[in-house]
Amino acid sequence: MPTSSRLAPFPPERPDRMRTPASLVACGVALRALCDDDQPWLRDLYASTREEEMAEVPWPETHRRAFLDQQFEAQHRHYLQVHADADFLAVCEGRGPLGRLYLLRSPPDHLLVDISLFPAARGRGIGASLIGAAQQAAAAQGCGMTLHVLQHNTGARRLYERLGFAASEAAFPYLRMAWRAQSVS
Repeated sequence: MPTSSRLAPFPPERPDRMRTPASLVACGVALRALCDDDQPWLRDLYASTREEEMAEVPWPETHRRAFLDQQFEAQHRHYLQVHADADFLAVCEGRGPLGRLYLLRSPPDHLLVDISLFPAARGRGIGASLIGAAQQAAAAQGCGMTLHVLQHNTGARRLYERLGFAASEAAFPYLRMAWRAQSVS
């Protein structure tokens, strides 16, 4: 099952895009605008976020990968169409990509469209630092922040709750969570 070799291109880098938080710079982690050459590892990243779910599916590996590539392409098109003004950022270190951050910064609430890290990068405080910096930027503009998380993703939900997000509505399989600047301790 072949996948398309050319996806919709990323928009040009925004001059006012989110910058790398100092806490991550000190650890050798940087943010940069995504480009079309990043799509192969972005496919792998997407697949890594669905490993647990796909382990239950009795398909041959080639079928699994074709399905995941198709799902990635659909998500990619959707994000570019619906959130065209977002920052589409790679999270990198010297050895290569660690993940991605898609952030739409517009009033009244900034939207954390997507944050995904490869398994080896999880649990290192990178996600918390990125979200914390996004919250500071939102607060500086008098904005809150929202996101959607899969209801069964308890690890991500715990992180968001620790960072001051609260559930605001559910539409299975997602949970909408919101943060307001006054909720930061």
